[in-house]
Amino acid sequence: MTTHRTTGLKANWKQFTLLVIINAFVGGMVGMERTLLPEIAQHDFQISAYSAMLSFIVVFGTVKALSNYFAGSLANRMGRKRLLILGWLVGIPIPFLLMYAPSWNWILFANVLLGINQGLAWSSTVVMKIDLVGEKQRGLAMGLNEFAGYLAVAVVAYVSTVIAQAYGLRPFPFIIGIVLSIGGVILSWVFVKDTQHMVQTEAVNHPQPRLTNIFRETTWTHRILGTVTQAGLVNNLNDGMVWGIFPLLLANQGFSLEMIGIITGIYPAVWGITQIGTGALGDYWSKKGLLFWGMLLQGLSLFGLLIANNTLHFMLLSACLGLGTALVYPTFLSKIAQHTHPLDRAKSIGTFRLWRDLGYAFGALLTGILADWFNLPTAIAFIGGVTVLSAGIIAVRMPYERRA
Repeated sequence: MTTHRTTGLKANWKQFTLLVIINAFVGGMVGMERTLLPEIAQHDFQISAYSAMLSFIVVFGTVKALSNYFAGSLANRMGRKRLLILGWLVGIPIPFLLMYAPSWNWILFANVLLGINQGLAWSSTVVMKIDLVGEKQRGLAMGLNEFAGYLAVAVVAYVSTVIAQAYGLRPFPFIIGIVLSIGGVILSWVFVKDTQHMVQTEAVNHPQPRLTNIFRETTWTHRILGTVTQAGLVNNLNDGMVWGIFPLLLANQGFSLEMIGIITGIYPAVWGITQIGTGALGDYWSKKGLLFWGMLLQGLSLFGLLIANNTLHFMLLSACLGLGTALVYPTFLSKIAQHTHPLDRAKSIGTFRLWRDLGYAFGALLTGILADWFNLPTAIAFIGGVTVLSAGIIAVRMPYERRA
């Protein structure tokens, strides 16, 4: 097997491009259900309680978070490529379960598998890209990675709603998932080369000190890593809320399924597209600045949903949410990589992604409870306030660095 010995985007552009394409497939697996499952819960299974309706996000977020954590350790033990292939093999049954599920519990099981698929496959592509590009272009690398994944979320979410509008909620919208999962297995198995050997080369004489306790320091005690982790959790807390509540909020306002798909699709589309620029910006400008302004913009956009009353308002707010998330998402990963030793990196990223994606579960659970006990605006206002608070923690706790 041919191995790469030189790091850098230019030297490894073929493998890097292949991993970008594969991560688009990974994102598409989430996109196919992103807009439709709240509608399926209401129309196919007559679920009306918000907490029950959002249970699929709780399951998905929890399983994905745990998969992320174990992926960090497994990436070093079994290799990045094997982990990527395993993630895709787990993904193959998902579209069939969504197409033919006879009860909501089958939908929840599909989201258990989706959480494993996303945790293993997405984590693998992240770590492999960081391995390939080396020190100087990590922001750009993460921007391209997240661009591919979340643009695919948006595109597939929109396409699935168009198919659902024409042919019904099931089974036809989920045929996309069959193509993506089989394609992901083939590309990963046949064409991807492992990058694990590159870590050992980079680790020689690396200036970053080893972490004493990777889990504890990444979770909170390290001023930089811990601050990034809390922001990641809050980011996905509000994303879990937007995923489950935004389509329902729009449906309550009388929007059609197709228009709901367009408005909600703007959010991950802007998030995906602009990450190319925001990721690269993190290589030259203050990562702390990007994190602070991104979280603040998200929080203010959520408050804006409370007063929006027409299509243009919701489209603009969806775009602002996407831009705010684009400012922080690639920066999270490049900041973690910047402040960890190469031999600690996969495990530290796994710990960060554990807490970040638990935000999906916390967000959906909190949102469901608040919406059931009070109403949708109360749930949105609470999550918006938490997001603004997270920006404040970044401002106060994280040391300032002008250059990466």
